[in-house]
Amino acid sequence: MPTILGQNQYGKAENRVVKITRDGATHHIKDLNVSVALSGDMGDVHYSGSNAHVLPTDTTKNTVFAFAKEHGIESAEQFGIHLARHFVTSQEPIKTARIRIEEYAWERIATSDGNSRFIGADEVRHSFVRKGQELRTAQITYDGERWEVISGLKDLTVLNSTNSEFWGYAKDKYTTLKEAYDRILATDVSAKWRYNWTDDEQRMPNWEKSYRQARTHMLEAFAETYSLSLQQTLYQMGSRIINSRSEIDEIRFSLPNNHHFLVDLEPFGLKNDTADGAVYFAADRPYGLIEATVLRDGVEPGIPVDLTNL
Repeated sequence: MPTILGQNQYGKAENRVVKITRDGATHHIKDLNVSVALSGDMGDVHYSGSNAHVLPTDTTKNTVFAFAKEHGIESAEQFGIHLARHFVTSQEPIKTARIRIEEYAWERIATSDGNSRFIGADEVRHSFVRKGQELRTAQITYDGERWEVISGLKDLTVLNSTNSEFWGYAKDKYTTLKEAYDRILATDVSAKWRYNWTDDEQRMPNWEKSYRQARTHMLEAFAETYSLSLQQTLYQMGSRIINSRSEIDEIRFSLPNNHHFLVDLEPFGLKNDTADGAVYFAADRPYGLIEATVLRDGVEPGIPVDLTNL
């Protein structure tokens, strides 16, 4: 049976780039993991092995590092835009460039006056500690005319110790779960949101501010929603972002339900769930996995459903 070539792409994955910007004695850090995927007129290399249209993946790696110096890293999104535009406009066979970026957050280490004196500085402004919270993500795709920017985060662990219930659900002969009228609700948020900025004629969003605000709205909605289900909380988180940020049209969540079960302390003569607190067992697996997309009314979905899930 004859065969034909289907969708294909190539590039250099997971280029770890650390950019230090020196503003006198004050330093700033950007720490990215950048993956480049290029596609276009690549039939010959697959059919005959001709590399005439192939820009080496080593070259794409070098470009990532050179651009970090030449253009700096204002934001993950802006850096990805520089890269995608370069690959599509500088290589005729390349029709589409997709740049995926993970950003590792750092914060400045606060030091004591005593330590500062010992090293002869009034203030230490070049020491950082890696934040143990979420990983910021960005995916930038460019086809020479239109842009698609999907930002997001993953591994943002959140927990409500009350104001969560789960009852009134369907039951069959295999159902053993007891209804809960006061439970812990915890999850590791994975979220991707799509911007409505698609061409160079539009005003570009402030990527850093937009990310910070989207994260803030997400957390506020999680904290302020009296939850009857994780699905309800998910929808409130997405709605809060879309209603508050005009530049975002769509957001998709993947939320594992990190179950916390009351420990049976009766064998030890102890009553567990009392007015002054309770002890729980945090189960890491299996877990319920809740996923959904929240859209601005009238907008067609564009985020692939498999971009966030297992």
